[in-house]
Amino acid sequence: MFTGLVETMGTVVEVIDQPPGKRFRVSAGIVAQGAAIGDSICNNGCCLTVVAIDGDILDFEAGEETLSRTNLGGFEKGSSVNLERSLQSGDRLGGHYVTGHIDGLGELIERRDDPPWAHLRFRMPASIASQVASKGSIAIDGISLTVVDVDQDSFTVALIPHTLDVTTLGQCRVGDAVNLESDVLAKYVERSLSMR
Repeated sequence: MFTGLVETMGTVVEVIDQPPGKRFRVSAGIVAQGAAIGDSICNNGCCLTVVAIDGDILDFEAGEETLSRTNLGGFEKGSSVNLERSLQSGDRLGGHYVTGHIDGLGELIERRDDPPWAHLRFRMPASIASQVASKGSIAIDGISLTVVDVDQDSFTVALIPHTLDVTTLGQCRVGDAVNLESDVLAKYVERSLSMR
């Protein structure tokens, strides 16, 4: 489990093809401190396992399913990535519960900068539309955010300067794909209602 509070923005230093998957080497900064083989680290909202450590470089492997259903498949040398270590018992929960299991890809369809703030609208897959609510929580590339408004196929968020400075959303442009994870509570409520 994660909180959706990004600890640092890392940089992909190497992408190694390992058919049918890939191995990512990420300069992880403070997230590498105390990291151990087998740790779960959220990469753009996707929970990956540390498979090797070389100083502040952490290696992760992603399989075919992950690459096809997330924006990790588009990683290349120099790509920025939001990183967060898993939640430990007793930690403060400043965001919301994020599982690191991506529900689908969204797309930035509108960006309105109001310096130093920004308002972004994302298209979302129909499969999660019923789980996204105005003033509810959503994770975009692993960032816990509050939904401003929502319609049938899109939603908006308002970003403060800090979020724009320390996460990949500051670099996000219209047409970019983002990883979306709806609030886990919304999933259980929807499932419960569908079983009645």
